[in-house]
Amino acid sequence: MKMDTELLFDRVAAPKGAPFEAVLYAVDDGKLCAVDFANYEARMEKLLKRRYGSYRFVPAKNPQGYGERIAAYLAGKLDAINDLPVSLGGTAFQQSAWLALRMIPAGQTATYTTQAARVGKPQAVRAIGAANGQNPVAIVLPCHRVIGASGALTGFGGGIPTKAWLLKHEGALLA
Repeated sequence: MKMDTELLFDRVAAPKGAPFEAVLYAVDDGKLCAVDFANYEARMEKLLKRRYGSYRFVPAKNPQGYGERIAAYLAGKLDAINDLPVSLGGTAFQQSAWLALRMIPAGQTATYTTQAARVGKPQAVRAIGAANGQNPVAIVLPCHRVIGASGALTGFGGGIPTKAWLLKHEGALLA
């Protein structure tokens, strides 16, 4: 009988006024493998099922100290999450797209075109958008920093209000 993969689970409260609660979905072999937003659990659970097949959540307070680091980021220490170890799954292209997100500093944005060039696939703008939409480690791999060529806030798994809040939090949006 195949055993379910055990994934540690915790929630991280966002600051007052934030339109979300962060959900530290899982830790795999000491690495963070999923962070998402409350009310979007079904989307993340679909991605986790695709990756792990059978799994079960094990409640854990602040696993590996990751909850504390995400809370520090949400409290304004923007670099608190920069070096969190991640376990991604996905295709080689998706992994390269997700890891390239770390090249966008807090307080700055990049376009999908910029990110496509950054991974060496300048024609893969739409594929970058699709990969961002399946980013398993939101906030830590900051897909919220990727915007449309016109400067518009486009697509975000946690919703546009959450994307706007995160960018304002980081000082990338002033309005």
